[in-house]
Amino acid sequence: MNAFRTVRVGLLASILLVGAFSLEGFTSQPVAASAASRGSADRDGQHDFDFEIGTWKTHVSRLQHPLTGSKTWLEYEGTSVVRKIWDGRANLIELEVDGRAGHIELLSLRLYDPASRQWSLNTASSRGGGMGVPTVGGFKNGRGEFYDKETLGGRDILVRFVIVKVTADVYRFEQAFSADGGKTWEMNWIATDTRIKGGAGHAG
Repeated sequence: MNAFRTVRVGLLASILLVGAFSLEGFTSQPVAASAASRGSADRDGQHDFDFEIGTWKTHVSRLQHPLTGSKTWLEYEGTSVVRKIWDGRANLIELEVDGRAGHIELLSLRLYDPASRQWSLNTASSRGGGMGVPTVGGFKNGRGEFYDKETLGGRDILVRFVIVKVTADVYRFEQAFSADGGKTWEMNWIATDTRIKGGAGHAG
């Protein structure tokens, strides 16, 4: 899982996703994946996201002002619907959440590259209508890691999006930024998804 850069919301997701979110003033480009996600290059990962096909209840926590020393987190509740495309080599996520800070709608298209054996996570917000630069990576030992490089407030930063399994029906999507080349990371987006049994697109 998964907000997303003004929020051009980035996971996570998430989605959600990748990044799960974007802040206004961001520019971005993909970067080489970390050792963890590069470790997936020797295996076929085209079905890595099959676990997520279905409908999920989503709780999102978003840091209001990343990399400013802010400690204010905003909370949202809603749903994510994930649909399989191309027999698992792509999938489409629709996230819709609400909270006291407002309404977020995100669309994420994930695409698998069989040559590099990596995934690209491409996210758009209903506020903008355009896809951002993809966050790229893959899975190793059940953990997904995806990266890109962006500019925030005139500073070059790295973006990391992580997907981890909590239980068979609960997954966590985390986005973090680094302003020191990856030495330290500040989390700014956490989405916890719980599967809704029998929901649209449910694979199980």
